[in-house]
Amino acid sequence: MKLSRRHLLGTAAAGSALAALPAASARAQSPLKVGFVYVGPKGDNGWSFRHDVARLAVEEALGDKVETRYVENVPEGPDAERVIRQLAATGQGLIYTTSFGFMNPTLKVAKQFPDVKFEHATGYVTTPNVAVYNARFYEGRSVIGTMAAMMSKKGVAGYIGSVPIPEVVMGIDAFTLAAQKVNPDFRTVVVWVNSWHDPGKEADAAKALFDQGVDIIAQHTDSAAPLQVAEQRGLYGFGQAADQSAFAPEGQLTAIVDNWGPYYIKRTQEVIDGTWETHDVWYGLKEGMVSLAPYGPAVPPDVAAAADKVKAGIIDGSYQPFGGPIMDQSGAKRVAEGETIPDGDLLKLDWYVKGVQA
Repeated sequence: MKLSRRHLLGTAAAGSALAALPAASARAQSPLKVGFVYVGPKGDNGWSFRHDVARLAVEEALGDKVETRYVENVPEGPDAERVIRQLAATGQGLIYTTSFGFMNPTLKVAKQFPDVKFEHATGYVTTPNVAVYNARFYEGRSVIGTMAAMMSKKGVAGYIGSVPIPEVVMGIDAFTLAAQKVNPDFRTVVVWVNSWHDPGKEADAAKALFDQGVDIIAQHTDSAAPLQVAEQRGLYGFGQAADQSAFAPEGQLTAIVDNWGPYYIKRTQEVIDGTWETHDVWYGLKEGMVSLAPYGPAVPPDVAAAADKVKAGIIDGSYQPFGGPIMDQSGAKRVAEGETIPDGDLLKLDWYVKGVQA
């Protein structure tokens, strides 16, 4: 069920009345109300779309034990705090806030509603009633970086960046490092659009990159617009967060797919059972939170085999996306041979590897 901001405000009084009922009685008679807050539209065919797919999976798996609601297109800022507070005030027992910029608003509201459980995606601060979950998207970017280097005739890829936070920088670096294992001279040219979802800006960025001479693009933005540009030009790219091959059946080589459903089902069931506890988890290919879409028709067998090998190596630990030696843009050695960047440093990564033009 979609809630507008007006509806949320209008139901605040009803929520207060429900709160007056004995807690045990209300719990026995009512399903767990679960709220979801999306930074973009649920139909973005990327990030928010995949979170909404997971919301529907919760409904299917848990049936009448849950009642879900979502609010889409919520900006990262004061508006997010208002939306999250209204969800908590109207009876949601569990709230998923699904963007990095929702962290501080989530923490503020959680302090005011200690009996409500909050799950924040891609953040780094937990409290007794706020858990953090994240996906190792960079693992998927190591796979597509390998493919890009094998398929690019020019040895240079374009990369459409959203917002320069560590998660995005991490992906750019992982993509480039993997590509350089195939072609040591490989370069990545980054164009920032300063938005998670803006199809117009994303399309313009793709056009600008192709006009500069790149022949493959990757992205950390949510729409399929860049892939549509690639399709129109007979060039290639990789989908973001979801399989976007419907928009570029020839142009998409594969896509990094976010699988939040199993996690959401498990954590929601734990709230129902009374076993939920806060935690901070970071899952990837091994746990299935990150996966790859089927390879497109343009992917040759040797490229598919190389991609599968990297994916298998990440899962079994034999391939380290951030294993040294690693040099930064200036040529300074940041990671020695035989060492890897620890998770704590990855989560605050703010520098580019050699070969990144950004």
